[in-house]
Amino acid sequence: MPWQETAPMQQREQFISDHARRLFTMRELCDRYNVSRKTGYKWLTRFNEHGRGGLGDRSHAPHRCPHRISNEMAALLCRTRRAHPSWGPEKILDHLKPKHREIRQWPAFSTISDLFVRRGLIKKRRRRRKVLHPGSIPIRTSAPNDLWTADFKGQFRTSDGIYCYPLTIADQHTRFLLACHGLPSVHTAGARKVFERVFREFGLPAAIRTDNGVPFATSALHGLSQLNVWWMRLGIQHQRIRPASPQENGAHERMHRTLKAEAIRPPKRNARAQQLVFNRFRTEFNHVRPHKALSGAPPAAHYRTSRRPYPDRLPTLEYPGHFIVKRVTNAGTFRLKHKLLFLAHPLRQLHIGLEETEDGIWSIYFGTVLLGRVDEREMKIYG
Repeated sequence: MPWQETAPMQQREQFISDHARRLFTMRELCDRYNVSRKTGYKWLTRFNEHGRGGLGDRSHAPHRCPHRISNEMAALLCRTRRAHPSWGPEKILDHLKPKHREIRQWPAFSTISDLFVRRGLIKKRRRRRKVLHPGSIPIRTSAPNDLWTADFKGQFRTSDGIYCYPLTIADQHTRFLLACHGLPSVHTAGARKVFERVFREFGLPAAIRTDNGVPFATSALHGLSQLNVWWMRLGIQHQRIRPASPQENGAHERMHRTLKAEAIRPPKRNARAQQLVFNRFRTEFNHVRPHKALSGAPPAAHYRTSRRPYPDRLPTLEYPGHFIVKRVTNAGTFRLKHKLLFLAHPLRQLHIGLEETEDGIWSIYFGTVLLGRVDEREMKIYG
């Protein structure tokens, strides 16, 4: 039982005085002062050891605090946070542990987070509930270059007023950022040059995943565009996410958030200066920044170039012997049974293959890709 709130020192001194007179048993004395016998004996012991000074209140702080950070540790953590303001506690530990192997025990993530909040290095945000999107298909890869992801980060103006459209290409399996290049527009010509440079340096992937915007796809049959037709001729499968479903390319979108925070805000004075910042960001992202999906290792530790080199010439499209091969005209059309049918402009001057799968039903192939079917009774193409 606690001492009464009024004049606790006076009560404890009176308790010691009454005990010295031996007028009451210990139990009776403790009952009179409304304290437990354990508390009574505690104050007797303190008085015997320290005299009157032992009756004062002592600090309730624990003698040992396992979560306390030393000044040296706090300085190291804060210095790293200031150098990488977008990194959280987990990523900072993944970065520091290989460099400071002499440190045996590191603080918990929550302790580091509290330190950053106290030092003003983190602004507390309300934690959002994770939302599951029904129908979204998870991406599964088993090796580098199984799947690349590509997208344009939202355009912005540099300080000279010129628009910049950053094109980013990443390896999904290792998160390795293959390209981060600022372009003046989303036109196919500029994007193709970036992809061609990346293909020459890293080889060809098995598939590329994008959204449905230009220049990756169009409203034509099968979403055909000049860019994805070129990919198909190289033997690259084009995967498109569903419209208005950026979560189906979530890892790439998350990288864009980091790109915006570290390389775009604020914009630089012109395109050249902005590209230098993009290059520095890509180097740090690939070789320095730890990644949770890679157990804290940077992407470069796991990425390997593709075994499929970029060819000097595009391979010739070949079809089985029972196919009827047609050349698409400059107008994007081909002829079937003396009827001219429109297919798609991106296929002009390229060969397609027609296979009759049922009586009067023809499948239209571009290489190994099924584009659609045509019913010769209606002479209409179905995608």
